Amino acid sequence: MVVKIPSVLHIVGLFLLLLAALLLVPAIYALIASEAEWRPFLVSSLIVAVTGATLMMGFRLDRFRLFPREAFAVTSLTWLSVGLFAALPMILIEHISFTDAFFETMSGITTTGSTVLTGLDKHPEAILLWRSLLQWVGGIGFIVMGIAILPFLKIGGMHLFQSESSDWTGKVLPRFGGFAKSIGIIYLSLTAANALLYWVFGMSFFDAINHAMTTVSTGGYSTHDSSIGYFHSNAIQWLGIIFMTLGSIPFALYVIALKGNTDTLFSDRQVRGFIGVLLLSSIVLTAWLVLAQNKPVFEAFTLATFSVTSIVTTTGFASQDYQQWGVFAAILFFYLTFVGGCSGSTAGGIKIFRFQIAFTLLRDHLFRLVHPNSVIDQRYNNRAINIDIVRSILTFSFFFAATIGVLALLLSALGLDFQTSLTGAATAVGNVGPGLGPTIGPSGNFATLPDAAKWLLSIGMLLGRLEIMTVLVMLTPTFWRS
Repeated sequence: MVVKIPSVLHIVGLFLLLLAALLLVPAIYALIASEAEWRPFLVSSLIVAVTGATLMMGFRLDRFRLFPREAFAVTSLTWLSVGLFAALPMILIEHISFTDAFFETMSGITTTGSTVLTGLDKHPEAILLWRSLLQWVGGIGFIVMGIAILPFLKIGGMHLFQSESSDWTGKVLPRFGGFAKSIGIIYLSLTAANALLYWVFGMSFFDAINHAMTTVSTGGYSTHDSSIGYFHSNAIQWLGIIFMTLGSIPFALYVIALKGNTDTLFSDRQVRGFIGVLLLSSIVLTAWLVLAQNKPVFEAFTLATFSVTSIVTTTGFASQDYQQWGVFAAILFFYLTFVGGCSGSTAGGIKIFRFQIAFTLLRDHLFRLVHPNSVIDQRYNNRAINIDIVRSILTFSFFFAATIGVLALLLSALGLDFQTSLTGAATAVGNVGPGLGPTIGPSGNFATLPDAAKWLLSIGMLLGRLEIMTVLVMLTPTFWRS
């Protein structure tokens, strides 16, 4: 069965129409705030709407049956198309190159948080709102993909979490529609609660809305160059810790908890592992800051917990330049770049469950070396770990590491130093945001990198957000054969 290109393009056109509607939000805000930027946003919306409508009218959709090939194509092409067309207002308003605009929007919709813009405090508020909106929409888009599409495609062990809602063929779609509605309500409620609390504890209303969207989506875009550090508030940092963590927990568990089964939320092995990583890393870093950097205990604990949570959840907010905390802290943060949050959340990275399953396999293998005739029932969250799950996790892990390795090598070939090349590749594929070093560290940005490097990093962000295999499979001849 070949890919049904007309159906794929029809669906891509539908998403472009949704993007056109989203572009009206900053346009209306600019109009109300008497900013001239409403015109470029309106023009961009019209261009995107015409393109989307043309695709929908030009390519008929007979029946919505999303088979694996169409799902791969729709997922990859939608993310790419949205990234391309979302760049229009950046070009028209900021007068930056198409390369920089695409980098910024791809970083936005993949909730990576890397930026090429400087002097954010002086940028039009409509543009700042647009960046935050892109991350907010990208966050909920990844939740839906992680719950419904990736398990269906058997990507990277995600089918371990597969349920009837993960099958997008025919009659199952309406059942998933109700589930997606519940997730949307929860996502919106968390964002609203976060915005209200940010505002109560000192942010302006505009800052609160923007930072809430980029906190819950674990995106990390800020309205200020100094990020969360701009506010000099422990309360705001702790609010960030709480809501970054909430955004990194499987949203399906929230739906289940709201139906009365709250035990599932607290007994889930992935959630407990995720919280454990945050606590252990924060305690270790706190001890380091107290003993080696002579910081007061509470200040050290706040800084350590905020920074660890920001990196592990792949948000990328910064309250201080943690590179100033010594080599130990820098290496620890580099390791944490790869961890990520839970599956079915807004967070990127490798994901906690893959580390847990790898540890289970290692432990059982060591046990078999001592007891070769033993029979071990390998399970995760009361589900059997079969050979397909092991194979897909190994494949994903290999290509995740290989993608970072190849990307780092290509960046070094462009003349970037070792630290920038390696951490830039890792932060792009892990969708974290800041890397290490004076150029792309938490106190820098990606503006000075050559255009070729920005394109490579943009590809890395897309690959990382779509779990690598979703894109790579489209590059194989088998994908296009009947």
